[in-house]
Amino acid sequence: MPSVISTDILIVGAGVAGLWLNARLRRLGYSTVLVESASLGGGQSLKSQGIIHGGAKYALHGALTGASEAIADMPRRWREALAGNGELDLSGVRLLSEAHYLWSPGTLAGNLTSFFASKAVRGRVDQVKGQDLPPALQDRAFKGKVYRLAELVIDVPSLVERLAELAGDSLLAGQRIQPLKEGETLVGLRVDDREIRAQRIVLSAGAGNAELLEALGLNQPAMQRRPLHMVLAKGPSLKPLYAHCLGGGPKPRVTVTTHPAADGQWVWYLGGDLAEAEGVAREPEAQIAAARKEISNLLPWIDLSQVRWATLRVDRAEPAQSGLVRPDNAFLAEQQSLMVGWPTKLALAPDFADRVLGALERDGIKPGNLPALPELPKPPLAQPVWEQLLP
Repeated sequence: MPSVISTDILIVGAGVAGLWLNARLRRLGYSTVLVESASLGGGQSLKSQGIIHGGAKYALHGALTGASEAIADMPRRWREALAGNGELDLSGVRLLSEAHYLWSPGTLAGNLTSFFASKAVRGRVDQVKGQDLPPALQDRAFKGKVYRLAELVIDVPSLVERLAELAGDSLLAGQRIQPLKEGETLVGLRVDDREIRAQRIVLSAGAGNAELLEALGLNQPAMQRRPLHMVLAKGPSLKPLYAHCLGGGPKPRVTVTTHPAADGQWVWYLGGDLAEAEGVAREPEAQIAAARKEISNLLPWIDLSQVRWATLRVDRAEPAQSGLVRPDNAFLAEQQSLMVGWPTKLALAPDFADRVLGALERDGIKPGNLPALPELPKPPLAQPVWEQLLP
């Protein structure tokens, strides 16, 4: 006979969005169960670059977009949490860089005039020079300009580890998920050999949401995937760099973040335009060649002879949008007791939690003072992608 568990909120999908929501709910006194079929953070979360955007890169043409408005307050909220005095206590999470930078090769400085006139970035951008430059750009041959953004870059593996600590006894490793109904009403989920009843069910499984909806006999909300072909580089000559390199277009030419490997070396993780349409169409060898050429052109003083390379294909899962455009905010759809959502990017995990909490408050869903959960089998932490691909 299946075991039966009662909880206030049942969440499926333990990436940063699900883990953050879970921690917020528990802090407010709710009983929760957070189900993960694979590893904690192993989907999109640990494949992200860890940048907590404040909207600057969405204002590269000087226009104040919906995206730059929606995300503008995220760095402040993350900083408060990292300092231990925010909506969550993330004081043990490793901060990789206090700032993200915009770096303009010498020929492009004139293109930045409209960008700096933008309301989206006014007061949030400072030019840096000399010893204040990122280590990788401190070379006499560097002729560009660098601007410091009021954003930050976090170590996502340590973030996932801390959020897993805040989850306490609520984590559950579960593979087979089916609807649990009374008549036509969804009252919970069957997870392997357990019946889990809840006041509300939240699907926050990223790309896995489509499969979960199908298992529940639903086809809405529709999901889109926007693919990336990221590049990883590891070698003794690489120094820390956290920056968008500006091209002439609306997207950064390349976005570089730097991550600590277990052997003490640095790993560069390369996204931006390099990883988008043309990059997606390339085979891995061609993508590595393109990345190597780009870095050689932009940073010719860096010795790439000992650098090892790998590529990683990532599908950003989001609610379907006309023309595959990027959503501006976290997204939440509701259908009776079921909520389905995507944060749409790492930085918006707090916004996703806000939307769920707002819906609970609106519906009068309060903590139910339920008994403690039994001991549950826990999913493992995911390994960082650079340790998998460039050990």
